Amino acid sequence: MTSPMSSPSIEIRSASPEDAALLAELNDAVHSVHALHRPDVFRSQPAHDDLVPIFKAHLAREDARAFIARSSGRPVGYALAVIVDRPGDALMQARRFISLEHLAVTSEATRTGVGTALLDAVRTSGREAGCSRLITDVWDFNTEARTFYEAAGLAPMRHWLEQPL
Repeated sequence: MTSPMSSPSIEIRSASPEDAALLAELNDAVHSVHALHRPDVFRSQPAHDDLVPIFKAHLAREDARAFIARSSGRPVGYALAVIVDRPGDALMQARRFISLEHLAVTSEATRTGVGTALLDAVRTSGREAGCSRLITDVWDFNTEARTFYEAAGLAPMRHWLEQPL
């Protein structure tokens, strides 16, 4: 008789500017996929030391929300988001939403609930900030991410089109 496998517990905590080096390290989980499929947009293998100031600046923003996931005591993913306030005008309603900018999960932690836990942290943070929506974007080639987000209840709302010139 086999016993059911228990999945490791997932801990989510807020990130701070002191976590910039850790986020730079975890970033490869998502950046490498982008660089592989769109080398015309994404640089391959950016230097860790070049990424740290980018993450530090993002984490220092007042409108930023960031979370780190740990499983079995090890960091296995992160989420970066920003609160966006759009004023209304003659054409558009005023709105406040949380924009998920990055969601990265290490390969060994995919399909273990880490992405869902990070997404839930972003949702909660958005609700607490008075946001009415969670918005993110996904590159068309990233079918795994699109499948994840759609299974999590996100629906397409806009399509970007491009053409080389």
